[in-house]
Amino acid sequence: MTLIAPQTQEPAAAAEERQIHIHLRKIPLLAQLNDEEITFVKQEIRIRQYGKRDIVLQKGGHGDGLMFLLSGQAQVIDVTEDGRAIGLRLLSAGDFFGEIALINSSTRSASVIAMTEVLVGFLPALAAMHLMSHSPTVANQMLRHLAQKIQRDSEIRALLSINNTSKRIYAFLVMQQKPATDPGAPAVVENLPTHQDIANMVNTSRETVTRALLALVQQGIIEKDAHNLIIRDPEALKKLVQAG
Repeated sequence: MTLIAPQTQEPAAAAEERQIHIHLRKIPLLAQLNDEEITFVKQEIRIRQYGKRDIVLQKGGHGDGLMFLLSGQAQVIDVTEDGRAIGLRLLSAGDFFGEIALINSSTRSASVIAMTEVLVGFLPALAAMHLMSHSPTVANQMLRHLAQKIQRDSEIRALLSINNTSKRIYAFLVMQQKPATDPGAPAVVENLPTHQDIANMVNTSRETVTRALLALVQQGIIEKDAHNLIIRDPEALKKLVQAG
């Protein structure tokens, strides 16, 4: 009989610290930090866990820190005066948020809701501002992020100005798709949001989103698997957006 030596397990605290280090290195804003800077972030960051549909960040709250999405998906939303939720942006692992209120020392301009169970890193304001002022790589990444945010907000405004609801849904899919790496391969929308979350983003109803996606499936333009939406014919989808 062969005896197998029992596997040794590292202490829980050590395992958690190693996991946080791995998570932090996956965040583009922090990816180029040296070991000393990463150690500083690890000492200051606080890890928080939220369940699906929990409020991660509340509109009107004080900009007391910078938040990193370590795992899961979340959505930035605003609520209109008549109580309708408008989706502004989707967040995935590696994204950060809360930077505007932090930099301006102002209140939060929108809320963030967990779309799945999420793990969030909270970096207090003093530590976050120290990092931005002392690390050129973080400062450059932040400038790039803010420029991209302005462009993305402009695209969202253009999307919402489209009168035809189906076209807004098609345009949203075009915005979210990741281009194929190989010629002829389909484009993909990874971790497809729920129909309700898409409806919030394009200012329509869940039922309308369901009908529009079903029509695309029937035309062979898209297909859905467990988590992703595969765009079999990206050009046909673009033509639907541009159609008069």
